[in-house]
Amino acid sequence: MTPAPAKLVRPAIRNVRNHIFDSALWDTFDVRPDDIIISTYPKCGTTWTQRIVGMLIFQSAAPFPVQDSSPWPDMRIFPPEMMELAKTQTHRRFLKSHLPYDALPVHEGVKFIHVARDGRDAAMSFHNHKMAMTPHVTQRVLELNAADPKFKDEIIPWPVTNDPAEHFRQWVDGPEDEQGDIGAGFFHIENSFWKARHEPNVLLVHYQDMKTDREGEMRRIADFLDIDIPESLWPELVEAAGFDAMKKKADELLPNAGMIFEGGGNTFLHKGTNGRWEGVVDPEDLARYEAKVAAQFSPALAEWVAKGRLATVDPRLAPD
Repeated sequence: MTPAPAKLVRPAIRNVRNHIFDSALWDTFDVRPDDIIISTYPKCGTTWTQRIVGMLIFQSAAPFPVQDSSPWPDMRIFPPEMMELAKTQTHRRFLKSHLPYDALPVHEGVKFIHVARDGRDAAMSFHNHKMAMTPHVTQRVLELNAADPKFKDEIIPWPVTNDPAEHFRQWVDGPEDEQGDIGAGFFHIENSFWKARHEPNVLLVHYQDMKTDREGEMRRIADFLDIDIPESLWPELVEAAGFDAMKKKADELLPNAGMIFEGGGNTFLHKGTNGRWEGVVDPEDLARYEAKVAAQFSPALAEWVAKGRLATVDPRLAPD
């Protein structure tokens, strides 16, 4: 039996539409009151968090196809398939998005998990992500946007330069609202969820904290979602959520990735490491990134985005 739709608390207060997704697709999406929305800037731990949340819901470390288990409602490339997939799911749904909090509708009972990552690390990982896009995806996006007044005269934002340092420079200089034309912009996304950090339906998680204390962050997520996990099961879940374990199971976790990325799941799950910008990005560009952080973020937000909760303070307790 399909649950009754959730009651709308507030609609989205801004629209975001780019080559890949459209926030307006949420207007026709039947949200359920126990839905979970995992929304991040790209390459900040989205799939990792989907894997963790799925294991908590299914109470099993067994591999499951992440893309088929966790739909992406606002994706423009294959919207009918995504909508139909979400409708047929009977388990507690955990949905993916790359939208800021203010571009998502808020419904009664629905919980949001936002995962952040140091922007320098996100930009480096994003470079590999875009370089691996298949001709199939490129062609689909070109067809989709050919008649779109917003994009019909623009070139597609990939393939990109082979030089990660040049990509970082372009990323820093990108428009504030649609940085790299994927997402509503790194700085806006982080600001939007930071402003919502005191809301009881919002949990802020950090990529570095997940690397430092994976079990602690998994337990924190389970508590937020009101999911009880038997103590005997925790070691197995924590082990399965490790990067090496996920990489070994890439074909089972991401069986459809080959349609989108050259090399499939093994390319998508690239390295999972931080600090790859060190010694690669020009010092002047790093200085420009820091200047943009200082201009766009409050001091507490800047520190949290760079280091995470465990090295700073819980976002709910941060002063600004």
